[in-house]
Amino acid sequence: MSPGVRRYGYALAPLLAAAIWGGMYVVSTWTFATVPPLTLGFLRVAVGAAALYAVVRVRGVTVDRADYRRFAVLGGWVAATIATQFLGTAWTNASQGSLLTVLTPVFTVALGAWVLDETVTRRKALGVALAGVGTLVVLAGRYDPAAVAVGNVAGVGALVLASVAWAGYTVWGVPVVRKYSALTAATYSTVASLPVLAALAAVELAVRGPSLAAMATPGALLAVGYLGLGSTAAAWYLWYKGLETVSAGTVAAFFFAQPLVGTLLGALLLNEAVGPWFVVGGAVMAVGIWTVATAGGDGDDAGDDGDRAGSPGADGRRRVPSAPGARRRAPANAPGWRSAHRGGWSRHR
Repeated sequence: MSPGVRRYGYALAPLLAAAIWGGMYVVSTWTFATVPPLTLGFLRVAVGAAALYAVVRVRGVTVDRADYRRFAVLGGWVAATIATQFLGTAWTNASQGSLLTVLTPVFTVALGAWVLDETVTRRKALGVALAGVGTLVVLAGRYDPAAVAVGNVAGVGALVLASVAWAGYTVWGVPVVRKYSALTAATYSTVASLPVLAALAAVELAVRGPSLAAMATPGALLAVGYLGLGSTAAAWYLWYKGLETVSAGTVAAFFFAQPLVGTLLGALLLNEAVGPWFVVGGAVMAVGIWTVATAGGDGDDAGDDGDRAGSPGADGRRRVPSAPGARRRAPANAPGWRSAHRGGWSRHR
């Protein structure tokens, strides 16, 4: 497979992740009636972590002790994302929930440029702007824009924090994904988030005292299964899969597809009306995503300088082919290779 086809083939992975997340808002909101938000978040991640860890155990994946801190940092981003996202979703309406979709790619592009020195070309900036405008058009055709300013301020703030946290999880995950693999990075970061989420869920259960019988209904269990296996295990792996070959800013653009998929699911499953603004917004969004995906100047894309990582080995690390006796040369802009005076990640840190 040619490098170009492989690159854009992997770029489709985060698009599929966004498609899976398209139905998450409805499922989460419905399940909050029986399972409190922080508890649902913990159960979701626990199921996803168990599924991912089972796979890496079968494959015999190992990680260096020196990188435990990196996985702990990613776990912190995960815990912050889930806690603020689920609380924000429970405290807000659907229009306000759209903030998460619009803001996350913007924060990711900004953090990618600041933390990883990713290049934001004019073409990429234009693509992100187009995708954002298309998303707003789709959401305006589905929800009442005036409702965004009405409701719980704390909920809106939580959603903004969730956007920042997921952007952090994406950006700080790049060097880990490139050193190991998408599967390894997604698995151990998810596992690392469980202690914090478990503590938050325990406090919530002690304070609210929900009915355990209601939480164990078939509908609630199916919802937890969907959120854990689909929206967590599969989607988080697919999201990180894109980072193996393209920059965080490029991957972030695919997040805009989430409301498009959600609207389609609403039309197909709930007989919701789809107006002309959906078609217009979807077309603008598609152009924007395509513009970002085909934008040049990603100096941090794996393999841009001919040093592309190979497939992960049995231990989960990525193999880099090189001539006998040759030392691996670090790409000038690769994430995790920032110069010491900038205070960023170092390759052996």
